[in-house]
Amino acid sequence: MSSARTMRVGRRSVEVHRPEKVLFPGEGRAKEYTKDDVIGYYRAVAPFMIPHLRGRPLMLERHPDGLDGPTFMQKNTPDHYPEWIRRVEVPKEGGTVLHPVCEDAATLVYLADQACLTLHRWLSRADRIDRPDRLVFDLDPSTDDFGVVRDAAVFLGELLDELKLPSALMTTGSRGLHVVVPLNGHHDFDEVRAFAKDVADAVADAHPDRFTTAARKKDRGDRLYLDIQRNAYAQTAVAPFSVRALPGAPVAVPISWGQLDDSRLHARRWTIADAVDQARTNPWAGLLSHGRALGPARRRLDALRG
Repeated sequence: MSSARTMRVGRRSVEVHRPEKVLFPGEGRAKEYTKDDVIGYYRAVAPFMIPHLRGRPLMLERHPDGLDGPTFMQKNTPDHYPEWIRRVEVPKEGGTVLHPVCEDAATLVYLADQACLTLHRWLSRADRIDRPDRLVFDLDPSTDDFGVVRDAAVFLGELLDELKLPSALMTTGSRGLHVVVPLNGHHDFDEVRAFAKDVADAVADAHPDRFTTAARKKDRGDRLYLDIQRNAYAQTAVAPFSVRALPGAPVAVPISWGQLDDSRLHARRWTIADAVDQARTNPWAGLLSHGRALGPARRRLDALRG
């Protein structure tokens, strides 16, 4: 028999349906988690996660029947969503998309009740939709060797330091890391993507046997892919503190550069059982509040590359 209850979240009342439903079956060493577990995690992490979501269009990755069922990638906001959930109409080729925006904990809990396991966010805000304020490098290994991911992060971080650009690290909850650079929102997506490509090319050119920017898998071999494809209009990147649809409910978690040296670190280091503890350490404190212009960094990069 299905069950339901009403949960008070801030000023809102959110109805939770079938909280006992298993979304993450226990497999091997992976722990079993129910919808109630996922909702409880998102409610607890909301104070740390909402600042990374506020004002940004979202794409929702939904798993109504858990990991063993179909996946739905949802951009348009259904009519049945509560009126208090913010929507933003975004232009696309041949029309528009009415994306949901997560502004508060109640929205986060509601989306979790809809079996939205992972939130993918735009790198721009709704009020400046064509001007990203984040640049993301996705370090995507061809194998489960996390050592090459560490090395790529170190080389990339050192180059960004030379370009005098601040950067932050995040485990993806899957296989790799994201390196995030805060921008001032004065550049369009084409400018940001071109700059990201040149930075990634500089790292790959210095270590051609280990890293690549080849978009086609067949051209990468066993090299780590320095992916800059998220830096384009209408593309998204997994949001900090999002649960990933993988056994054990791993979470994409911000980390400090110092944690890169931790021998226990890997892409799925944190799950919904302990990600809130990491969130409380505030590893990105002060890093993302002041975005930079790319003009000075572009001139430094061009000088370095001759």
